[in-house]
Amino acid sequence: MNKTIGWLGALLLLLLVIVGVRLYDSGNPQMPVSPTRPGAASEGPLALRLGHNINVETAMHAAAARFAQEVAARSEGRVKVTVHPNQELGNDHAMVEMARRGELDMLLTPTAKLSVAVPEMQYADLPFFFSSRDELYRMLDGPPGDALLKKLGRIDLVGIAFWENGFKHFTANRPLRQAEDFAGQRFRIMKSRMLAAQFETLGATPIPIDFHATRQALADGAVDGQENPLVAIVAMGFHQVQSHLTLSSHGFLGYVFSISGKVYETLPPDIRELLVETARGLSAWQREETQRREQTFLDEIEAAGVEIYRLDDGERAAFQRKLANIPDRFEAVIGPDLLAKTRELRWRALPAQQRQQEWVIGLDADLSSASAVAGMAIRRGAQLAIDQINADGGLLGKPLRLIALDHQGIPARAVNHLEEFARIPNLLAVIGGKQSYVIGEELATIQRLQIPYLIPWAAATHLTQHQHQPNYIFRCSVADDIATPFLLERATASGQRTAMLLERSIWGRSSEQAVIDWQAAGGEGVVDIAWFNRGEEAFAPYLQAIAAKGADSLIMVANPRESIHIVKAMAARDTPLPIYSHLGVTGGDFQRHAGEALKRVELKFLQTVTLAPQAPARALPLLARYRQRFGDESARTIPAPMGTLHAHDLVNLLARAVEQAQTGERAAIRDALERIETYQGVVRDYRQPFTPRRHDALDATDLVLARFAADGGIIRAEAR
Repeated sequence: MNKTIGWLGALLLLLLVIVGVRLYDSGNPQMPVSPTRPGAASEGPLALRLGHNINVETAMHAAAARFAQEVAARSEGRVKVTVHPNQELGNDHAMVEMARRGELDMLLTPTAKLSVAVPEMQYADLPFFFSSRDELYRMLDGPPGDALLKKLGRIDLVGIAFWENGFKHFTANRPLRQAEDFAGQRFRIMKSRMLAAQFETLGATPIPIDFHATRQALADGAVDGQENPLVAIVAMGFHQVQSHLTLSSHGFLGYVFSISGKVYETLPPDIRELLVETARGLSAWQREETQRREQTFLDEIEAAGVEIYRLDDGERAAFQRKLANIPDRFEAVIGPDLLAKTRELRWRALPAQQRQQEWVIGLDADLSSASAVAGMAIRRGAQLAIDQINADGGLLGKPLRLIALDHQGIPARAVNHLEEFARIPNLLAVIGGKQSYVIGEELATIQRLQIPYLIPWAAATHLTQHQHQPNYIFRCSVADDIATPFLLERATASGQRTAMLLERSIWGRSSEQAVIDWQAAGGEGVVDIAWFNRGEEAFAPYLQAIAAKGADSLIMVANPRESIHIVKAMAARDTPLPIYSHLGVTGGDFQRHAGEALKRVELKFLQTVTLAPQAPARALPLLARYRQRFGDESARTIPAPMGTLHAHDLVNLLARAVEQAQTGERAAIRDALERIETYQGVVRDYRQPFTPRRHDALDATDLVLARFAADGGIIRAEAR
């Protein structure tokens, strides 16, 4: 009897276990059930898999194996990592997808293979951009690298550290010691616009060829040369079909150590910390091991009869000058924030005495969030003006330098940046960004620190028209007290009625006040004013209510993110109303996301100057310099051109004030800005642009309506 009960009890326990496993599995269909995962029944070690694409003879695999050993030791056997090299689990793309689904725990992936989903991963591959190996390591292990790793969250990976497969060098069948040596040569590249631009700039023809087909292409003469780290050159036998190696260290072939986001969420905090600290702690050893092994590769290459040449400092500097525009051309791809942070850290690393030998202009703008396009455009305009001023001898015998800080649209960060800028003794002024609400929070700090502050975009009227005296804020842009009446007059022409959709912010309130003033002066035709919060996406109810009020059009005061949803909601209506928009739509990637909706919605927006269909003659020299530095965009497809043109003119107005004051003392510069007589700018010819009573350089005569063309360019929508 007791045996029967015991047998039935065991059977019941077995059934409960089976049912439990099935319930667990059905709740997690993507996650293979393992008794070693957290929450499973077994008390055994937590089993994790690490995959990569490199063979077992490399420093990469040696570091991965060491990682597994250290994790086991530091966890006292609670965690067991198995390393799967040489694409055992699939190619790089397959392993990334497995990790995204939670089917692979950790992986080492070449940055180039991640750059399709995360284009910023091309950062370390910028040719001749970093002054030394150590400088690149400082960037990858510092704020730029941290920002880069966080971007992997877009594809459900948790970025941990940068390991390396080595720095890239050139091989060919001729000496390559200067840019002219590349002329007429055909070079194999991996598929990349940036790498193609690198070789085109050097005068060579780039040809994308699969990595494993490269040796044969070199042997057959289909291409004349290639670029790769020493480990790849030896492993693939490129040195056997090439006669010359140039040790250029011009680009970095990095690997990212990452953890599946889905797996990371399931791990206990102490295990997460263990994995992160171990991977980061091994970065230095892995890099040193890579370099140590490179001498063996060089010996093998030399033994094959290859002529080896190492670029000297002067030759490297010549290549850097030749390729100096590559980072700027690909700024929008790699990220204005990453490049700005790199340049800032590089400047801070200079000796204090060297930093004092130049004037500094600060830029405090959004370079990575919703208004990054506007921030980038402002930086470009300021930099072009600085380039020209420096080419003409600088200011008061010193060159100018632009230092850009990314406030990400967060007012508290912007205020902290002002405090940082104020501590720079040779700072002349700070340029602001796009968002009125950010500058509104900075206003009191600007006045307290007495920093000349230049606004190239933000429109809220009170930013320059306030009670603080003396006033340190100067604007070359549209102010709401002229922008809103301009839009109202067009929207209510011929007796039409309009409604307004305003962002709930100081920008929206500034526009509302302009409506009140316009109505007090006899303006008519506004049937409704509706408010929305930043971040809203559902605008159909707003538009339904506006239509019910009998509006014939809509005036939109919104930034790109919300504008996209507003226009899409309008396009979905049976009878879309025409939209008149404030400046906001041009400060982001609006047209690309709203393009289809624009086929049904008539959208016109405010600008101060347009470059198409025909650019003003005074803008042509600037456009030529723009193309030379930032690429060959046509005038109509320059991103957020108004920000570039306004910033350019503001820096030149500042330069005239400094020359007039004959000092870098900020209070004297502020006073001199109010006394400028004339300046022939790109936006307009300025005559007394600022006075003690007026700190806005533009007026209603500078405004024009524009629209998006099919190619995304901004063109004039009405005659001036």
